[in-house]
Amino acid sequence: MPKNQGNILVVDDDEDILFAANMILSSHFNRVITQTDPNKALEEFLKINFDVVILDMNFQPGDTSGKEGISILKKIKKKYPDTLVIMNTAYGDIKIAVETMKEGASDFVVKPWEHEKFLATTMAVFELSQSRKKVKTLEHRQKLLSTDIDRSFGEMISTAKSMQPILKAMEKVAVTDANVLILGENGTGKELIARNIHNHSERKNEAFIKVDLGAISETLFESELFGHKKGAFTDARENRIGRFEAASGGTLFLDEIGNLSLPLQAKLLTVIQNKQVIPVGANTPVPIDIRLICATNKPIQELAENSSDELNSFRQDLLYRINTVELKLPPLRERKEDISPLLSYYLSVYGKKYDKEYLRIGKETEKSLKRYSWPGNIRELQHAVERAVIMSDGKSLKEADFLLKPVLKSNEQISNLNLEIREKEAIIKAMEKHHGNMTKVAKELGVGRTTLYRRMQKYDL
Repeated sequence: MPKNQGNILVVDDDEDILFAANMILSSHFNRVITQTDPNKALEEFLKINFDVVILDMNFQPGDTSGKEGISILKKIKKKYPDTLVIMNTAYGDIKIAVETMKEGASDFVVKPWEHEKFLATTMAVFELSQSRKKVKTLEHRQKLLSTDIDRSFGEMISTAKSMQPILKAMEKVAVTDANVLILGENGTGKELIARNIHNHSERKNEAFIKVDLGAISETLFESELFGHKKGAFTDARENRIGRFEAASGGTLFLDEIGNLSLPLQAKLLTVIQNKQVIPVGANTPVPIDIRLICATNKPIQELAENSSDELNSFRQDLLYRINTVELKLPPLRERKEDISPLLSYYLSVYGKKYDKEYLRIGKETEKSLKRYSWPGNIRELQHAVERAVIMSDGKSLKEADFLLKPVLKSNEQISNLNLEIREKEAIIKAMEKHHGNMTKVAKELGVGRTTLYRRMQKYDL
């Protein structure tokens, strides 16, 4: 019979009782710890998270008041509220044992106990402990999911040739448990791809948990992702599971992973490698079972080669872990064929939402929209259609209803162009200085050789 993955602590001043308890329980539970000193018993919690404590009522010779047992019970319930306690009492102390139920004890057993009764009581309380943990996990998972309930993630809409290899790869990888890295500019649909992979996977009936790593501060990173124990820091008023544990069995989507600092990358790598997390303030690791999908709008391959700059680099060993399969989404300006079906889709969605299902987009307006570069990609198109539907007074949407950004180069584009000119000049000067020795050129410019070759290709050097 397989053992339950539970930790049991038995506290009693009678060595014979401890020996008997260990004999009965050790064949049913993963770990059974016995302790004669109640104060030392509390120290055991610093090493192990106990599911159930079996606690004696009296520890001093001749004492039948139960005060010491109740005192230890209160300390356990205050500091470790998720641990359930069974009071171990002599026959004459049953009345006091019943009183301990009001102080938080889950049950009691009477000495001398029958082996079957003792085991049955312990098993029942352990199962109650596991049920409560599952409820807490589900409650926290629901909180994490609640922000997504009213959001519409739409459908995968694409007829563009450049998207077909991506969609085929997505279908192939979805049925596996492989880690996926999705690359692309903001607004290209990286989260939508991640959700579609999850929805076509074996984990589709479990949770899809999204974490925006760009919005989590370094100080809260471990607490948010790995969870924390009550009292681990000032605002830790209760035990809380992290996003990894909440997603266990399902999919964890780490958005903007390229924003992580090197120290946080190291912590993330450890969790992915070991498949377990240690909540802040805890000592016992919690096993996790997740499918990992990551996304970023940054040139992560270049960051992985750029180890000389700590602020703009990415660990290669972490990159190898997260990109078993890599999907790179093209921007909307490179998939013009998708503009018309996307316009039709969002016009249908917002036409129904705002009771304007009669609205249409004229041919000339559609031509103008297809000429536009859509720097904000699909997200910009979606918001433009919603605003146009809201503000329109006629039966047909005009180009003016969309309030598109001017096609002229913005200050940011001009600035980027100037940077590219300066970068090209710097490469040329370095090549002349080192007579074409690419190792020395790359070292002077502070980039990897692969990155240097990409830049040279970009500038036709």
